[in-house]
Amino acid sequence: MQEVQRVKFNGDLILTTEQLAEFYGTTSQRIKQNFANNRSKFVKGKHFYQLTGETLKEFKDRVEIFDLVGKNAKTLILWTKRGASRHSKMLGTDRAWDMFDELEENYFNPKQLVLPTSPREIARLALQANEETNQRLDSVEGDVKDLKENQVIPNPEYSALSRRVNQRVSEVAHSYGRITKKQRGELFKDINGGVKKIANVSARSMLRKKDYQMVMDFINDWEPSTATKTIIRQTSLRFDKEPA
Repeated sequence: MQEVQRVKFNGDLILTTEQLAEFYGTTSQRIKQNFANNRSKFVKGKHFYQLTGETLKEFKDRVEIFDLVGKNAKTLILWTKRGASRHSKMLGTDRAWDMFDELEENYFNPKQLVLPTSPREIARLALQANEETNQRLDSVEGDVKDLKENQVIPNPEYSALSRRVNQRVSEVAHSYGRITKKQRGELFKDINGGVKKIANVSARSMLRKKDYQMVMDFINDWEPSTATKTIIRQTSLRFDKEPA
């Protein structure tokens, strides 16, 4: 239910005709017609208050209700809980019935906050509030840490990894002696495939900051797979068999 400004008159919580119409899904004119056609069923001071003259002026001057009453109104009907209930019965629509239940529960009879009085209960609530606060802080800290760790690797670190990949491929290629551009490409394919696999990314540019050291360790320890070594040997044999 939408937030309703609680206003009292003569000790009773009241609603204006316009408010009732809005909540019941009807028009102010319909509410007024119900009242006019069933005037004998509404008791002044029980179902409604009718304000005029000085009483109306004093009511208008109250700061908290300045937006509920037209400045030029000569008379004003205010509906009590019983009056609102009577109108819902006369309208007879599902919305009117449902909205009166909402008004009764959330406006006319709002749940009262019961504050603890015993030191034990106060201490228990304080500890509970502190625990909930700590849990929220832990959650926020975890989210921040996760966000930082899952950031894409910054350019300086990415460049360092790329240089180390090139260096490691050159080190391994040197062990083969003479090597072709295609064979070197097989080595790059092997090492880059391993990097993507251990970091669970589809491209090296998507590496996460938290995986930097793991990837760097992998590059330092990398050796070509048996399949890659076999391909290089096969291409070397073909190369050696070619006539000079």
